[in-house]
Amino acid sequence: MAVTSALCTSYKKELLSGVHLSTDTYKILLLKVGATGTYDATVTNAGTPGTGTPSLANVGTDETSGTGYTTGGVAMSGFTTSFSGTSVWLTWTTNPSWAASTISAIGAILYNVTQGNKVVAIISFGGTVTDTIGTFTITLPAAGAGTAIINLV
Repeated sequence: MAVTSALCTSYKKELLSGVHLSTDTYKILLLKVGATGTYDATVTNAGTPGTGTPSLANVGTDETSGTGYTTGGVAMSGFTTSFSGTSVWLTWTTNPSWAASTISAIGAILYNVTQGNKVVAIISFGGTVTDTIGTFTITLPAAGAGTAIINLV
């Protein structure tokens, strides 16, 4: 198992093809400790989270579970885009979180529900992150050139 933070190659192609829109619904799900799949720029689809064999097109049983966590993750809100000079970025203004949760995770997958669960990005936490009866929050990087969660430079 490996989790490498990356903007997925399929997302880059789909972005240039006009597939991903600001009006689409995006979600983020968590990867469990002990996930067996390889999660990097080659992942194409979240598939059916929580169900099935993990692959490049299905996170399947590699999704985490726990108190306060719902299969498929949480919806992202506050989609914004901006630019400065020759850099363009996309971010969400609300940090995804799971209240009253007991969760352990090693990473996350950002995906587009509207477009058939196509994966946007893989996020590695660099190790296990655990929350016990609290709020599990992913703090998104600041919006800006070279800092936002999605950057095109």
